[in-house]
Amino acid sequence: MPNLVIIPTYNERENVEAIIRAVCSLPESFHVLIVDDGSPDGTADIVRDLQQHTFPEQLHLLERSGKLGLGTAYIAGFRWGLARGYAFLFEMDADFSHNPQDLPRLLAKCRDEGADVAVGSRYVHSGHVENWPLDRIILSYGASLYTRLILWMPVADPTAGFICYRREVLETIDLDRIRFVGYAFQIAMKFSAYSLGFKVREVPITFKDREKGQSKMSLHIIREAIFGVLQLRWQTLFKSFRKRK
Repeated sequence: MPNLVIIPTYNERENVEAIIRAVCSLPESFHVLIVDDGSPDGTADIVRDLQQHTFPEQLHLLERSGKLGLGTAYIAGFRWGLARGYAFLFEMDADFSHNPQDLPRLLAKCRDEGADVAVGSRYVHSGHVENWPLDRIILSYGASLYTRLILWMPVADPTAGFICYRREVLETIDLDRIRFVGYAFQIAMKFSAYSLGFKVREVPITFKDREKGQSKMSLHIIREAIFGVLQLRWQTLFKSFRKRK
């Protein structure tokens, strides 16, 4: 059975064809699901053309009306992939900040080495970031440190968005309760898997800043992550309190 790489897009016409070709050319069998949020720049049109003429078996498109957010895009992709029987499902960005050549390494960590969730990590030994300004490095690493301190989760890069899941993990997590959009979504997914007893392991990657298109980072996403971590901790403490009663 092929593996499914889920790539959310919004105005990624400059990157989408190249990222699809890069994934579909890998020696392992990877299918690609583009979840497009009604990109006004014609991203979905490019995907449809590739679907029809180049990758009719490997490439799939899920179109949504309006910009509904990264977290809901991934959850829609998870549900689509689970319904079609994929054993391993991946999260990956469209802008080449995640190197498609690392997909087989994430797959091997789950398929061959016993992990349930494999995280492409910037902050483990041999992990790196490239072309990032100092303020973004400080923000990202600070967010990771803050998350680990609050949640006590042994994941060095909890905000990472380059991930392989065994299908059993996604079947077990209550996806209806994951309602975050940005970094908080990534944190909540890892924390849910970890809290349920699944093995979360990290694979060192080099994360490169996008060269084409515009970043979707916003103040709302940062604020959501800060308060989302506190919400996750509060929910955990509340559950523990109820169990003791």
